[in-house]
Amino acid sequence: MGYTLNFSAVWRSFDQLLWGLLLSLELAIGAILIGTVIGLVTAFGLISKSGWARRPAALYVTVIRNLPILVLILFSYFALPQMGVRLGKIESFVATLAIYSGAYLAEVFRAGLLSIPNGLKEAGLAIGLTPMQIRSSIVIPLMFRNVLPSLSSTLISLFKDTSLAAAIAVPELTFEARKINVETFRVVETWIVASCLYVATCTVLAALMRMVERRLVISR
Repeated sequence: MGYTLNFSAVWRSFDQLLWGLLLSLELAIGAILIGTVIGLVTAFGLISKSGWARRPAALYVTVIRNLPILVLILFSYFALPQMGVRLGKIESFVATLAIYSGAYLAEVFRAGLLSIPNGLKEAGLAIGLTPMQIRSSIVIPLMFRNVLPSLSSTLISLFKDTSLAAAIAVPELTFEARKINVETFRVVETWIVASCLYVATCTVLAALMRMVERRLVISR
């Protein structure tokens, strides 16, 4: 084919890729922390007997899960300012990713909440715990143990989704890789290195989450 690999230009800008990788991790972690809160509140709404709580929660999940995430990102960054809601590009992206992940986590948490035996809740009532204490001390901790594998997968998925932040010029890994590509014209080398960073980071995240899962299993 006549193409000779030359990584020297990419290595000279490798620190930019590492800073982009760090920002990608920060975006993913921030989004899943906020998304977890949104998902948990929505999950309780989904299993509520009150239609006033259940219907808005179901509408939120249905709408968000059926919209492409890129459309949500562009709407948040370009359309909301026209309506008077102005956020920085990083804040806008994290908020969008959190709302997006919250809709998926809501269904994960709903299944986890429904998997908790009623006998545990009745035992809590028997020893004098209030419904709020039962939720915070028994139901939610057990639910998180049950859904941790799904939560781990969501974190890894969100980390990969941070590449879409390049669409609004957030300087994460994909944006930095694209910038190096334009500056050096080393297309193959740039995307090989960026791909390796994504794969390595996802592998490390998966290993760390498996360690947490094993510790929780042992502590039961």
